[in-house]
Amino acid sequence: MPAKKPAKKVAKKKAAKKRARPMSADLGRQRLWLMYPPKHITSPIVWELITRFELKANIRQAEVRDEIGIVCLELEGPRPSLKKATQWLERQGVKVEPVEISVISG
Repeated sequence: MPAKKPAKKVAKKKAAKKRARPMSADLGRQRLWLMYPPKHITSPIVWELITRFELKANIRQAEVRDEIGIVCLELEGPRPSLKKATQWLERQGVKVEPVEISVISG
């Protein structure tokens, strides 16, 4: 018969799992329009955003030209991370606006 693990170790593992996974009530989803200034057209802003804030991203629509980049981005993750991500984008000089109407249904 295998030896039982001490109750203290089991409790620590369960607590660590709870911290690692946010509760579904803490998760949120945002659809945003991002308008990039010319200096950020070639920067990997979306990649940095999702890796820095551990978010899921779905590019719904995008158009990039020499003078501006416009991206419709759907973000999903913990609500505090979504808020921090939006603030970070604005500090980078990216204009952020919520999507009022879905261009692509679904």
